[in-house]
Amino acid sequence: APLNADNARFLLLALLIALYMLCGAAVFSAIELPSERAAKARWAERLESFARRHNVSRAELRRFLRAYEEASGAGIRVDDVRPRWDFTGAFYFVGTVVSTIGFGMTTPATVGGKIFLIFYGLIGCAGTILFFNLFLERLITVIAYVMKSCHERQLRRKGVLPHDGRRGSAGSEADSLAGWKPSVYYVMLILCIASLIISCCASAMYTPIEGWSYFDSLYFCFVAFSTIGFGDLVSSQNVRYESQGLYRFGNFVFILMGVCCIYSLFNVISIVIKQSINWILKKLDCRCCHRCQRKLFRSRRNVVMPGNVRSRRNISIETDVINESDTDGRRLSGEMISMKDFLASNKVSLAIMQKQLSESANGYPRQMSCSSKQNGFSGGVGALAIMNNRLAETSTDR
Repeated sequence: APLNADNARFLLLALLIALYMLCGAAVFSAIELPSERAAKARWAERLESFARRHNVSRAELRRFLRAYEEASGAGIRVDDVRPRWDFTGAFYFVGTVVSTIGFGMTTPATVGGKIFLIFYGLIGCAGTILFFNLFLERLITVIAYVMKSCHERQLRRKGVLPHDGRRGSAGSEADSLAGWKPSVYYVMLILCIASLIISCCASAMYTPIEGWSYFDSLYFCFVAFSTIGFGDLVSSQNVRYESQGLYRFGNFVFILMGVCCIYSLFNVISIVIKQSINWILKKLDCRCCHRCQRKLFRSRRNVVMPGNVRSRRNISIETDVINESDTDGRRLSGEMISMKDFLASNKVSLAIMQKQLSESANGYPRQMSCSSKQNGFSGGVGALAIMNNRLAETSTDR
């Protein structure tokens, strides 16, 4: 198949992720490997000293340590910790399952528990991802409403809009308010600040109660909120806490809010990454011959430039929502979707997915709409797909 724009973006993204992983592996190896070797040397020296002092053979001592490792996997600890599989412990476990955090400090040991986990996680993770998508939709809607109100107030201070809300002589500027979009970079900044505030407040709670340093608490917040879930630090694992009920409730609220905000932030950052990829491809395109340009970027023939009006021909389920918008000539670069487009697009996302699956099953490609050509990353379902299909990405046209 010819290398079209979507394939070029996919290959470039795969290459960048591979390079990102290689760089990350090199950095972590340089930082952590010396510490690991030093710890291993200290442990070997301590083990040898213990074996000599108590006249125990190394083989027997290793068998004992392996037995303790098995007990540790079942939840046995040297220090007194709460039971892992009482009701509160099991509730904490299912929370880590459906949120895809998966700390790993608690895992089912029985065959029945493992089988139940497969089906339970299948439905629970899907439902929680849907919840995160719906949360993201409402969060973006609130942010867009607040930013639009601030933008309108700013226009009124400048005299572009009359204070009584009616359109005056500056009708062209006032008309642009209906199609105004909040910048994706401002939305990303707001989500970053919100995530940072939640993490700082949660760390202030974890530091005195769990006995962690403030930096370790911030580290735990990122690992938990991003659903990475290493499991080296896990909250609410001691048997007793001061104000135990209040602390566990606060722990639940902070994790829920943090996961929602970081999930939303990841979705918005992915849009910025796609804009960066579009910019890179445009720079690479400038160095290609005209023939290669037609092959690689054929899907951008109908891209909408600021000030131009799109054609209303070939209206489909993927384009009718957008074509109903009155914002064809708006400023596009770095802007999110309008409230009307955002809410209406969610109603057709499932139909779009069904249409794509049907066409793929029948063996013929999906016709690219104006929106898909403009976007460059077509397809997808959910909150990310809504932003993806409705975001006017014209960074490559700057």
